[in-house]
Amino acid sequence: MARLPRLTVPGYPHHVIQRGNNRQAIFAATADYQMLLDLLAENAQKFDVAVHAYVLMSNHFHLLATPQTPEGLPQMLQAVGRRYVRYFNDRQGRSGTLWEGRYRSTLIETDRYLLACMAYIDLNPVRAGMVAEAKDYPWSSHGHYAGLRADSLVTPHPLFWTLGNTPFAREAAYAELVRAGISPAQQSALTRSVLSGWALGDEKFVADLQKRTDRRVQKIRPGRPAGKPQTS
Repeated sequence: MARLPRLTVPGYPHHVIQRGNNRQAIFAATADYQMLLDLLAENAQKFDVAVHAYVLMSNHFHLLATPQTPEGLPQMLQAVGRRYVRYFNDRQGRSGTLWEGRYRSTLIETDRYLLACMAYIDLNPVRAGMVAEAKDYPWSSHGHYAGLRADSLVTPHPLFWTLGNTPFAREAAYAELVRAGISPAQQSALTRSVLSGWALGDEKFVADLQKRTDRRVQKIRPGRPAGKPQTS
């Protein structure tokens, strides 16, 4: 069966994951993490993509980003991926692929899942047992939102500004949101959606989204009529 094309719709937040081939490490030194961040910042600006959150893990990375054009997100990730592989291979004296195929991504409903997705991304190092708290991990956007450091890569989503009337109030509210964590159901839904490529949201969100693309946005449930036909 032919695989679905990626679902990319401008103006919506997209949850993205890119893994190393065979789950191998994609970073070998501190400079490698910084290089990937620099490439993301450069190409996010070039291709008009707002990066709201990120985490760089040892063998994969997550992004939460909103593209302003249909091509912006794939163009950004293609440019970053190619340049980083050349850089990494040159430094390590290696050749060949670094990534596990193409990146995976999905769209998420802002009101219901955006802040949960940010917390999900921040908590990756905690779930992996790398740190005790999200604030202790240097390679994520959590420090920016918690007021620990400024990060030029990050563009806060408008929903973040609703957490408080002052920077301090927003930072404290967000830090507490991450400390509280997300429910197992939210974690499962966010993981499943980004790996499958199906949009994550309620029926109204999915129906509205389907009007904006010919690509099917949600798996057809047994006994339900199909929406728009799939395109290849």
